[in-house]
Amino acid sequence: MPLTRRQLLAAAGAASAPLALSACGGFSTSGRDSGASASSGTVTFTTWGTDAELAGLRAAISSFEQANSGVEVTLNSVPYEQMFTTIDAQLQAGNPPDVFRVPYYTFGSYAGRGQLLDLSSHLDSAFSDRFTPQAWAAVQNGGKPYGVPHHTDTSVILYNKALMESAGVTDVPTRIEDAWTWQEFEDVAKRLRQKLPDDKWPFAYNWQGNGVTRWLSWLFEADGRFLTEDLTAAAIDSDAGRAAVEFTQGFFRQNLVPQNSSVKSSTYAADLWYSGTTAMNFGGAFLVPDATTTAGFEWGVTFPPKDVRSAGDFGGNALVATKAAKDPALVAKFLDHVTQKQPMADFCAGASLLPTRADLVQEGIEFKVRPELSPVFVAQAGAVLPRDSGQVASPSMSAIITVLKDQLEEAFVGDQDAATTVRNLADGIGAAVAR
Repeated sequence: MPLTRRQLLAAAGAASAPLALSACGGFSTSGRDSGASASSGTVTFTTWGTDAELAGLRAAISSFEQANSGVEVTLNSVPYEQMFTTIDAQLQAGNPPDVFRVPYYTFGSYAGRGQLLDLSSHLDSAFSDRFTPQAWAAVQNGGKPYGVPHHTDTSVILYNKALMESAGVTDVPTRIEDAWTWQEFEDVAKRLRQKLPDDKWPFAYNWQGNGVTRWLSWLFEADGRFLTEDLTAAAIDSDAGRAAVEFTQGFFRQNLVPQNSSVKSSTYAADLWYSGTTAMNFGGAFLVPDATTTAGFEWGVTFPPKDVRSAGDFGGNALVATKAAKDPALVAKFLDHVTQKQPMADFCAGASLLPTRADLVQEGIEFKVRPELSPVFVAQAGAVLPRDSGQVASPSMSAIITVLKDQLEEAFVGDQDAATTVRNLADGIGAAVAR
């Protein structure tokens, strides 16, 4: 049963490998034949997706089957809410699908438990060259690839033009180089707070649920880390960590965001924006089709603010093969096919998602809906560094997400100060990676 964009808000997201092992490295080859050939076999593939995403995947499957006579790919589409309970039960029972889709922030837990197929010997040595460094870093574990980066997404600011103009905000950045600084963004939010009625707010941030990983963008913008380079210890107890907590804590204390938009809220930031409750919303490209049909106002997009540097959340999903895959060579051939240039371009354009191939990023893509917005999302995705995405692919990420939720909730809607929050984050993250 396909999901709507709004039902997938919690899944988009926000999402191990040392930096040195990211995009520039290759790996050994098993003599893979990358051309069309006659063969036989079946690949089972489990995923969730919107109608547009499923259509793109079915098109890629069809072209793969046409290029490989006798091969059949069986697609099983399940609701996102059931996706990983289904996968986990199948893995435990010993009958998992050959391939499944997984958010980058969940990838590490499967790879870390030894449940995924090491693709090193099944893909040629040049395979990694097709991807951006940050994308390739997101599918590594212990220096080896256990998946392929199928697509990504990142958050920008979607804004209600009428509400912005009512506060005199008419000059929004059109180039990433001109993105507002943190202070400039805060000034804009304060101007909106002064002009908007009490039942409306300047903005909401999309860190609800597992989207809490998107808070890390503020940490990265301050040029901080939450894990050490080898991913074995916490690194958030730093000037950058304290700056990120203090700044985002101020959103709630200065009444710049609704109190019900904290990380544990069941109300998504996009829904507040659709209803006209907020002037700005941080959200990904996957919202574009919904916003086009749901938002009853004229709207645009601009870049999120920067501090020491621009940064962003590395959202989207990888495709992984299970260690028990019946025909690893055929599965690898399928993963190769779906990440070739045309299948990826078609999928991303139709689903309003961002490519992970370096050539498509360089050339740019056009969304089928609101194509003029594509360059903003593509440019912002380029601000993600491999050292950022590599941390989010940590095998400990699931436990780290819980720590982030608990401590940021206390900082945002509780009375916990920034220094205490950072110390607690460091302790919790340290305990998570030590397990």
